[in-house]
Amino acid sequence: MTAWRVDVHRIPMQGPGDLKGFDRLVDAGALDPKQIVAVLGKTEGNGGVNDFTREYASRSIVSWLEAKTGLSAMDLNGKVALVMSGGTEGALSPHATVFTRRQAPAADHGAKRLAVGVAHTRDFLPEEIGRRAQIVETARAVAVAMTDAGINDPADVHFVQIKCPLLTAERVEAAKLRGASTVTEESYASMGYSRGCSALGVALALHEIADGLELENAVLTDWGLFSGVASSSAGIELLCNTVVVMGNVAGAPGDNVIGHAVMKDAMDLQGLLRAFQSAGLSTATVLDGSAQGRVVNLFAKAEPSPNGMIRGFRHTMLDDSDITPTRHARAAVGGLAAAVAGCGAIYVSGGAEHQGPAGGGPVAVIAKAPLNGQD
Repeated sequence: MTAWRVDVHRIPMQGPGDLKGFDRLVDAGALDPKQIVAVLGKTEGNGGVNDFTREYASRSIVSWLEAKTGLSAMDLNGKVALVMSGGTEGALSPHATVFTRRQAPAADHGAKRLAVGVAHTRDFLPEEIGRRAQIVETARAVAVAMTDAGINDPADVHFVQIKCPLLTAERVEAAKLRGASTVTEESYASMGYSRGCSALGVALALHEIADGLELENAVLTDWGLFSGVASSSAGIELLCNTVVVMGNVAGAPGDNVIGHAVMKDAMDLQGLLRAFQSAGLSTATVLDGSAQGRVVNLFAKAEPSPNGMIRGFRHTMLDDSDITPTRHARAAVGGLAAAVAGCGAIYVSGGAEHQGPAGGGPVAVIAKAPLNGQD
């Protein structure tokens, strides 16, 4: 009997078009481009509407995959999920996390190991972004990705990464010409609506919230509705939602395991540590640095509290006209998480609308599974 074996590679990047690290792994026989199913990248742009480092990185990776696999860009679009998240403020470092998958004999260790599945929604019309259609279609894609990963129980899902579209002036005008209106005419504001709908779609698929026509009205208003495992990042480079589901499956071959927790706010060190514990790492070995060799990567969301307060004290992230709130949040959470992980090449994404509680966010850790009683 065979099952999917998932391997994960964290590759430093000197720029959004730098794939020398990819080539080194291929030359060493450690990476087979034909087995790549997802790439999550952090680029050094501003993470905003005009962050073209995301598209630059995506195009560079697609061109590399075309040359290495012989597949066309169209074929790769349905096979490989590319999620590029801009913004490496503070201690964060540009890098890519590459997931490969291949059939291997099923394991008989009785433990659960990392599984990954991918899916895409249809392209959205501009007037559908930030509205119910995006929530429902995202939920359907999450279900497809779970099936692709071989995950049956929502409790086995520990992180769902989504890349979602945003509105531009051109897209808003196209809707108007059809007699339709968009949820907002502001491009930057549309990122929040798109991220929020995508997160609620995950919550709906995993039964974290109930369905209902009122869900659309809850977007960016009812912060009590959220997913504890969703991470969504908006970009100009696509019109659909790309979905990557990460979880654990019993009997899956491989030596990686994923766990998660939810940070209640940007300073929630204990929440961060619970994510490491969920992946089989003890707090002591994480904090003293002895477990760093087992940490494959960390994924987290960062969000300035919408009420302008953190633990009773005012923060200024929402009022800074020089630096956008998401950049503040990425730097704050990124510094905390990097200090614990012992590495700045971690995936911290800003804008956590309905991704964890208001002001907080999910955090997931992929680690090498313990062996021979190792803590």
